[in-house]
Amino acid sequence: MGRLNEYQVIGRLLPSEQQPTPKLYRMRIFAPNTVVAKSRFWYFMSQLRKIKKSNGEIVSLNVITEKRPLKVKNFGIWIRYDSRSGTHNMYKEYREMSRTDAVEALYLDMAARHRTRFGSLHILKVVEITDNESLRRPYIKQLIQKDLKFPLPHRSANPGKKIFAYSRPSTFA
Repeated sequence: MGRLNEYQVIGRLLPSEQQPTPKLYRMRIFAPNTVVAKSRFWYFMSQLRKIKKSNGEIVSLNVITEKRPLKVKNFGIWIRYDSRSGTHNMYKEYREMSRTDAVEALYLDMAARHRTRFGSLHILKVVEITDNESLRRPYIKQLIQKDLKFPLPHRSANPGKKIFAYSRPSTFA
């Protein structure tokens, strides 16, 4: 799977005599490139507003970049996906550096746990959670403690011991 980008796609119905200024529709879409972003936009527009690519146009297509790409943030993601047994809604939380990283983690997680493909997963909403009390999942709550430490249990430095031996070790006792 390629690296995802977040795109803002704005499109509308083609102007006609009945509707000289049609309504604009904006979507934030995660896709590996602009071609896939436009395709996903028309897929969702045909489902939501009955507007096809043949009778519509894309007004603008922009890449959305992260404001603070070096800060760790918590993200809540609402999704809908099709499984072998039906359609399911789900809410998941991730701790990542950017929205695109969180969505990439979501795609990998859903592929691993639920065998969900890229095409059958619809991202409804991605929200950055700034308030720690708003976190729901215990696997994210455990990472926001004040004095969190990751001990390294088997790390030992012997200053006198050499790394490489110049002779074979004797195994006879």
